Amino acid sequence: MKTVSKKHAMSAVKAAPFDPPALAARFEIAARAAGFRLESYDEINGCPLFALTKRTPGPRPRIYLSAGMHGDEPAPPLALLALLQSGIFDDRATWFLCPQLNPTGLVLGTRENATGLDLNRDYLDLRAPETVAHTAWLRRQPPFDLTLCIHEDWESTGFYLYELNPTARPTLADAILAAVLPHCPIDSAATIDGRVTAATGIIRPIDDPFLRETWPEAIYLRAHHTTLSYTLESPSAFPLAQRIAALRAAIETAITALVRDLGKTPAYPPPPQP
Repeated sequence: MKTVSKKHAMSAVKAAPFDPPALAARFEIAARAAGFRLESYDEINGCPLFALTKRTPGPRPRIYLSAGMHGDEPAPPLALLALLQSGIFDDRATWFLCPQLNPTGLVLGTRENATGLDLNRDYLDLRAPETVAHTAWLRRQPPFDLTLCIHEDWESTGFYLYELNPTARPTLADAILAAVLPHCPIDSAATIDGRVTAATGIIRPIDDPFLRETWPEAIYLRAHHTTLSYTLESPSAFPLAQRIAALRAAIETAITALVRDLGKTPAYPPPPQP
């Protein structure tokens, strides 16, 4: 497998600010064309917080995807929009999408929201109205068979992912990275984001919510909604089109593999409530 290491620092790329209402309008058009329902669950400084859902009749896996958590990570919402427009979210599953979790950060092109909070460290304390509204929406949803939290890392020299898999379900990590490789190198560093990797490009962090001082979205989902979660990280120093292609490949492969695996075995139970 072709990989890269962190021997050389990558230059940070400043994100171009988004227009969240315009982006939401693009998502609404694509969602309605694909048979999704749009639900606005709050508004922050005139910017909509919304979810897209598509419930397929019959027993189907439930798949959740999120993006736009950090306003300096433009590829994730654009990758979700491209996938939505391509028709990938078809009748293989029931779908739950939250593509614009931090609209004020997207306006500013900053990791934090407009008040300076990193929302991806706020899913335990719930200080921000964005996380309060998002978790209230999540509590109204059924358990998910798979969650994909889509991100970027300006320090990374390649693509990598986090896996939360507390019940030892069939891993999707290797298949995801193999699909990404034609589009983007995989980060081969032994330590990424301060964590020792379990394998090339794969971080398996402490996933017990009670051992975490702060909760990112993925840990909240692990605690309340799923037994299989991936956080996908594209390297934001690479060209935007390349990062979008890498994320699309990762997401498409994760979906295909999940549907295949659940077709072989009964659906997995939701995690116990902490």
